[in-house]
Amino acid sequence: MTTFKAFLIEEVDGQTKSGFVRLDKAQLDAGEVSIKVAYSSVNYKDALAATGAGRIVRRFPCVGGIDLSGIVESSSDSRFSPGDRVIATSFDIGIAHHGGYAEYARLPAAWVRHLPAGLSLRDAMALGTAGFTAALAIVRMEENGLTPDQGPVIVSGASGGVGSLAVDMLACRGYRVTAMTGKEAEFDYLKQLGADQVMLRSALDLTHIRPLDKALWAGAVDSLGGEVLAWMASTMQHAGTIACIGLAASATLNTTVMPFILRGVCLLGIDSATIGEPYRSRIWQRLASDLRPQHLLEMSRTIGFNELPDVFDRFMKGRAHGRIVVEISGD
Repeated sequence: MTTFKAFLIEEVDGQTKSGFVRLDKAQLDAGEVSIKVAYSSVNYKDALAATGAGRIVRRFPCVGGIDLSGIVESSSDSRFSPGDRVIATSFDIGIAHHGGYAEYARLPAAWVRHLPAGLSLRDAMALGTAGFTAALAIVRMEENGLTPDQGPVIVSGASGGVGSLAVDMLACRGYRVTAMTGKEAEFDYLKQLGADQVMLRSALDLTHIRPLDKALWAGAVDSLGGEVLAWMASTMQHAGTIACIGLAASATLNTTVMPFILRGVCLLGIDSATIGEPYRSRIWQRLASDLRPQHLLEMSRTIGFNELPDVFDRFMKGRAHGRIVVEISGD
């Protein structure tokens, strides 16, 4: 095959345009590992890139898709051989380097990992950057001293990809999880994932956030930022730990230092995009073992490559549910 199908993001007259094109393998970016892509996934970052709603793409044109799994076709790096099953997420994939929304990809070897035993190529994309981020947040929080006996953990944006996975993983590890969502219709779903309690975000009065409020949470995983993160900080228990993983609501944080100096609260920034070893391989190994979500199949659905353009609007309107896997060529 001399040409292949790809979902290309371009800038035309200052506007972002995206759609399917045919590319030649010679048009792929430089890298040591050439991969036949089996699956990709859809993250909020992918929707921002494809629609131009966020200035995510740093180079045009660029094949979208920050995640991919597939089979190595060729490699000039001795760590990989033809036929190896591999995964690659984050770094510059899909934003400054042609990504996973294509039948073929060529990547730097440093961005590629062998598929851990226990995961299929589809499983890896049901997890993807979202699963890696959720697992990294939990690992970092536990490294900071969080344990299930310290008290409940709250997860914001709980019905989204990262949130759903975090709820499931935390519940499996014995934590009492409070899932915060903006969607009342998702209560049963979040309970099925293991949430001990579910709370509606609109029930919070975020117009008057106290510097220190009633201490509620031993841990928190926040994908929203803004006022929700400020409220979380004010309601953390002594020595509580917050994992900040996203800014779906706002990149702004208006709070005081009081939770940090009077309660010893820790705010951990979770950088899943460029974190290297030993974390990256270790997190993927744990996603294949003790951090593997119990409800991965239930919280994910697979769409065909042709259906990809239809899903971005749901993400931008906050109607995304769980994880979407994109079948490019399949196993």
